[in-house]
Amino acid sequence: MVLALNNFWKWLLKRFNPNSRIGFLWLLTLFFWAKTLLAYFADFGGLGVADPFQFFIMIINPIAMIVIIFALISFVKPKLPFYITAIAVDAVLTLLLYINCIYYREMTSFVSINVMLGYSKVNQGLGGASIALMRFQDPLYWLDLILIVVFLLLKKIRMQEKAITKHQSVLALSLGILILFFNLFLADCSRPQLLTRGFDDTYYVKYMGLNFYTAQDAFSTIQINTLRNSAKPSDLNQVQTFIKSHYAKPNKKYYGIAKGKNVIIIHLESFQQFGIDQKINGQEVTPFLNSLYHGQDTISFSNFFHEVGQGKTSDAENMLETSTFGLPSGSLFTKYSSNTFEAMPAIVNQRLGYSTAVFHGNTASFWNRNVMYKSLGYQHFFDASFYDVSGQKSESWGLKDKLLFKDSIPYLEKLQQPFYVKYLTVTNHYPFALDTVDQDPNFKTTSTDDPIINNYFVTNHYLDQSIKEFYTYLAKAGLLKNSIIVLYGDHFGISNSENKTLASVIGKDPTTWNANDDAQLQRVPFMIDIPGSKLGHIDPTYGGEIDVLPTLEHLLGISTKRYIQFGQDLLSKQHKQLVIFRNQDFVTPKYTYTAGKLWNNQTDQAIDSSTMLKSLADKLSKWQKEVSNELNLSDELTYKDLLRFYKPKDFKTINPKNYDYGVVATNSFLNAENKKLGLKSTSLWSKNGDKTTSGLYKTDAPEQNDPRKDWGRIQFRNPDDISGK
Repeated sequence: MVLALNNFWKWLLKRFNPNSRIGFLWLLTLFFWAKTLLAYFADFGGLGVADPFQFFIMIINPIAMIVIIFALISFVKPKLPFYITAIAVDAVLTLLLYINCIYYREMTSFVSINVMLGYSKVNQGLGGASIALMRFQDPLYWLDLILIVVFLLLKKIRMQEKAITKHQSVLALSLGILILFFNLFLADCSRPQLLTRGFDDTYYVKYMGLNFYTAQDAFSTIQINTLRNSAKPSDLNQVQTFIKSHYAKPNKKYYGIAKGKNVIIIHLESFQQFGIDQKINGQEVTPFLNSLYHGQDTISFSNFFHEVGQGKTSDAENMLETSTFGLPSGSLFTKYSSNTFEAMPAIVNQRLGYSTAVFHGNTASFWNRNVMYKSLGYQHFFDASFYDVSGQKSESWGLKDKLLFKDSIPYLEKLQQPFYVKYLTVTNHYPFALDTVDQDPNFKTTSTDDPIINNYFVTNHYLDQSIKEFYTYLAKAGLLKNSIIVLYGDHFGISNSENKTLASVIGKDPTTWNANDDAQLQRVPFMIDIPGSKLGHIDPTYGGEIDVLPTLEHLLGISTKRYIQFGQDLLSKQHKQLVIFRNQDFVTPKYTYTAGKLWNNQTDQAIDSSTMLKSLADKLSKWQKEVSNELNLSDELTYKDLLRFYKPKDFKTINPKNYDYGVVATNSFLNAENKKLGLKSTSLWSKNGDKTTSGLYKTDAPEQNDPRKDWGRIQFRNPDDISGK
């Protein structure tokens, strides 16, 4: 062992000459790069690398920031301060790396600046740096520093008097910056909009490195905290004035008709309105959803639009739960998860005693959901760790929808009723890939030149079958009659670049396709199924995702007057039919503003501004001011975290520390709760004599009983990752 170390040391001496200051810094750089890669593979699980290009980026991504940091140290001229600074900085970087390793082992996420600033959170996250989290590779993170310090003390490494010249330092710094930009270029090739959309902390580390992630997080935290600290209670006055003037009182016909019922929200991933009633080769693409859409108990909206920005699915969830808009860039889920929220899960729990949960077959950290859901007040989050997601049971985006619904039953049946739950489906998402065995052999899709469009209808059909199976179970288990089911599309699935190819499929002329057609195609389904109500109809009211929360609250008999919400009840006679897009475009029943022009929806033609009637020009100006004002007020609310200054009646501020989403903790809680309540328990499990109802669930998913054992676990990826589309 001693001989091997001696030979290794001689090899390093020949190539890096640590007796010179430049060689010393390059030696530190080499060692730190090596232990960063050790962390990537030994502790971070390879960061979900999916192809050789991503692997190459991951291998080189630590280099740029390390070179930049040590290049800055090279500007230190005095001998002793130079060496002390270099070792101290290396030690701090190593400590940061090691803390992330320990934290990741327990939390499967990286340490943010906010976590580091809060000692109690760090202590909780690291589990007190307990022995249980230690690994055999841990000493390797510190071995290089120990050896270097020992060799300095033994004068095996001699401290050089001669300082590094300013010219050499500038060259080294320039090299680091050049490598950084090269890294950014490669990252953008593989993951467009990485820095602006902020998918997941893992993406930052995989593409840009841990040090870059920490620096970026620190910069973002400073920006957010600076603006937040500048806020004062009076900043809320303008927002409150707008909300009061914008209030739409409930329709007496519908107010409270779903009071006391379970709420089941089904998130139709990437599903657009044109999928409803669509026929391919004479066959319905989504026969079951069509039956719901036209059902006698379903209130369906034919002019409902998604209003998401770069946050895509997370923006849709935010609007659904809080009735506030997403950000102009990036995701509110990842940037402002520590804000104060007045969200639907907390409202129904505190006002009506509902239990709350989310079911999702992807990793918990994606879109920062494991943090954000706690801030929203969700009691339980059943992510991928609760299911068997091995092999072909999952696609790129997570557990397939048929299996998600089926495998959720052991958890759903133990929730106390009434409950408010949300299901996030994933199979119907770009590139809409579905294993052949999962495809309906009786369904034949389109034969366009675009495989994305062809695949889209295949996964639409699969999603439809998944929901039908779930509905069948709900009816058999007795849950359907006691529930209200909300189904909504979160955002587009087919991008604008593919719309002309899609045009002929949906009965449009591709040669005359224009920007207004793109805007009209942003309709997504919104259906509220209230079994037994006989209130079903198709409502032509224009609205968007921002309006879901107040609509649902009024159906449950909850007054929205006390809350700050930007949406309006879609069933209210006072609902204002101005649909706002995040980029400040908008849609009304008669006109659409997009691509810098006002369009007539009836003629599908742009209106020449030079010949526009003054009355219409005045309307346009008024609409634009309203759109800008509403978005700005929502952003102000978010940026400054103004809800911390607002205390609505009978609403307690959510404390995220009250929730634990771990598998063991969740199962223990559910079992203990059912046992403690005994005969008073309202869960389906208890009502079924403490027996599962899973046997009532029938699915034709072929993976359910597949005998093959050699399938490996696949890597989850972003369910909103459509490569910039």
